[in-house]
Amino acid sequence: MAERRKDSKKRVLKEGEYQRSNGTYEYRWRSENGKRNNVYAKSLEELREKEAEIQRDRSDGIRSEARNATINDIHEQWLQLKKGLKANTLVNYEYMYKMYVFPEFGKRKVGSLKKSDVRRFYNGLVDSQRLKVATVENIHTVMHQVLDFAVEDEYLRINPSDNALKELKQTHNLDSERRKALTAGQQKLLMNFLKNSEKYNHWLPIITVMVECGLRAGEATGLRWEDINLDTGEISVNHTLIYYSHREKGCVYGINTPKTEAGNRIVPMTPAVKAAFVQEREYQKKTGISCKVTIDGYTDFIFVNRFGECQHHSTINKGIDRIIRDCNEEQLAKCESGTIKPKNLVLLPKFSCHSLRHTCATRLCEAGINMKVIQDVLGHADITTTMNIYTEATKNLKKKEIDKFAEFLSASSTFDGKEETD
Repeated sequence: MAERRKDSKKRVLKEGEYQRSNGTYEYRWRSENGKRNNVYAKSLEELREKEAEIQRDRSDGIRSEARNATINDIHEQWLQLKKGLKANTLVNYEYMYKMYVFPEFGKRKVGSLKKSDVRRFYNGLVDSQRLKVATVENIHTVMHQVLDFAVEDEYLRINPSDNALKELKQTHNLDSERRKALTAGQQKLLMNFLKNSEKYNHWLPIITVMVECGLRAGEATGLRWEDINLDTGEISVNHTLIYYSHREKGCVYGINTPKTEAGNRIVPMTPAVKAAFVQEREYQKKTGISCKVTIDGYTDFIFVNRFGECQHHSTINKGIDRIIRDCNEEQLAKCESGTIKPKNLVLLPKFSCHSLRHTCATRLCEAGINMKVIQDVLGHADITTTMNIYTEATKNLKKKEIDKFAEFLSASSTFDGKEETD
């Protein structure tokens, strides 16, 4: 019988265990596909702990090569097999990953990745790189899918990024950054300014459509004349105009169909919206403007610039910035001249296209519209999103009503110096 191998301390080594010339230890084994694998440790005790983990992995069906595969390796496999993503979504995923994960964290071995590692990574993005929570959410979207793929392909038992974002928010006391809606007074000021301004009146139609229909910017700019029916007063929302960076063509426009069935919807027109479409049609007829572009087979877009090209949401946001500036200057001038009393002064806050959608949602909630109707109009796939807006809107409305009640009580209980008599 052959003598069992021993280490320098005369301890018997098991099959696959070796002591190296420098005194450290090595364990060698073959995976199911016949590939040779090995791990190293400074002590025999540490080596045997690693052996136990390897045996556990093999018992659970975890790949042996997972110990050497990095997150970047898994991401590359995920990218090759990921199908069904819209072009601009994939571009955004790749950008977020390459910008924030690939350089450092992506080099981590996926087999040794722990929940605490992912939490520490997210915390670093917020604390050290000063990223907004919305950006970290985008990074997490990619990371979670990549690590889900690692679980499905037997590199991991569980996804270490599960609930990591929730814990980040709790740690930093961060909620998703909510875009503020315009108040009813601010909305009224905005619309009146546009109606009465010769300089900015041409912005009235598209802003009216966004603020009263709750359309996303890409849904509004992507509307075609065939998508609206002025007789029935309905808008068919069935696609979105996007602008993204194409690998070969550079930055280009494209058309996306809704990601969910909820995004494909019919939105009723208010009288103001119907008037806005009529105004836009008459304005284009008067100025000789018409759509000159075809994008992915779509043409005859309603909202185009003076060159007949589709409106870009950044152009609309720049227009909104100028509207805010000039509207507020006009309001302040009226206040200085005494036309408006200081206590009645209303100014427009900084807002964007998406704020108009949030404003519409808030007005619907304040009006007491049925929750399912609001969800359908806004195209929310998950009613939780609608509920979050509703909660915020009713909270603000409740505070406003309580303030009015407090003023009433204060006025009704003012002592006028006369005692009441029977």
